[in-house]
Amino acid sequence: MMNFLLIVIMTFFWLLLVYYSILLLAGVIHRKKENQRTRAKLTYYPSVAVLIPAHNEGLIIKDTLNAMMRLNYPGKIDVYLLDDQSEDRTSEIGKSYAEMFSRIHYICVPRGEPKGKSRVLNYGLSITESEYFIVYDADNQPEPDAIMKLMEISEQTDRAAGAVGYVRTINQNKNLLTRMISIEFQVFQLTMQSGRWNLFKLGSLPGTNMLLKRSIIEELDGYDPYALAEDAELTIRITQRGYLLPIVPNAQTWEQEPEDLKTFLKQRTRWLIGNIYLLEKSLKSIQFWKGKTFFHSMQHLLTYFVFVFFLITSNALFILSIFGMDVPIMAAPLLMIWFMSYIVYSMQVISSLVMNQQTNLYSLFVGAIMYFTYAQLFIILLVRSFSIYVWNRIKGSTIGWDKTKRFKDADKKEEAA
Repeated sequence: MMNFLLIVIMTFFWLLLVYYSILLLAGVIHRKKENQRTRAKLTYYPSVAVLIPAHNEGLIIKDTLNAMMRLNYPGKIDVYLLDDQSEDRTSEIGKSYAEMFSRIHYICVPRGEPKGKSRVLNYGLSITESEYFIVYDADNQPEPDAIMKLMEISEQTDRAAGAVGYVRTINQNKNLLTRMISIEFQVFQLTMQSGRWNLFKLGSLPGTNMLLKRSIIEELDGYDPYALAEDAELTIRITQRGYLLPIVPNAQTWEQEPEDLKTFLKQRTRWLIGNIYLLEKSLKSIQFWKGKTFFHSMQHLLTYFVFVFFLITSNALFILSIFGMDVPIMAAPLLMIWFMSYIVYSMQVISSLVMNQQTNLYSLFVGAIMYFTYAQLFIILLVRSFSIYVWNRIKGSTIGWDKTKRFKDADKKEEAA
């Protein structure tokens, strides 16, 4: 029985490592193809509403609105700052820009429940009429041609519900944490996304820098107001209907990431709680396991149950063996798998650094230690998130939206490139 269990564990891990290695290679190939591709221009560029949910964003909203004024889009474009009852200077700044620029519209979102990004976006959709809309978080500074590139791919891809761009870290040079977040986005939010699109024609919404066709989202009845990970939840429903979300790596936006551990843990806890909510929905409905939706649901199951179990187990055995304690007969092969996991993870990091031309000594050092530090935070985050989620389910209460803290003086894009 022990030998059989050992074979199952080893087989699972090797398949997982091979799968991620193939995704990495496919992602690199897709990015190279996109960089060399000559994109055909459209004869008609549909109208676009830029939706910016905001709550107490006075520190950074000027930079965001200035970036919106630099957008170079051939069709009709309007920017809507959706102010969700801010108590700082957000409304003052938003109104002043709306008075000066016809493209900018300041909207005070009425109070309502449940609080959060989904409800604000639903309200934004209810007051606008464009053919497409694009969501940017309030700390985003998209490149001038980002929307144009997304639109060209969306309009030229059969059954596309829109298109998904790349999110870069504007303050990656601030400290070790922001550099690690930047590398994580390069590997998992870009290269892996590109790989899934290249192999399976699967894309996922990242929450920002995502262009969507209004008619399709209305067909889906908008956003789920109770979903804290509204992007992941909407991805599932879009995929269920057979629509595609093409990945466009060179349609870029820059955003500010958490600069201290407390802010990071709060942000990622919200993300994970949202994904646990989605996992619960998937376990209650067969619709989440049909067609291509199966791959999204299986990824959630592997990430939040299977992978974490083996990660904790292998880490425990590794620590026990270091202190010379007796471990089960499974320890040696599990330690080998643990080592191979580190090798594959590091290969993914280094490959992404090469693709982004960031192979300096500091970045390579950070990439080398991420598995032992940054990646292990996932265990803490998941335990914290599950505890909060289960406790609130027991009490029958709705988990509130937890806004991410902003920071002053984010590094310039040129320094982060």
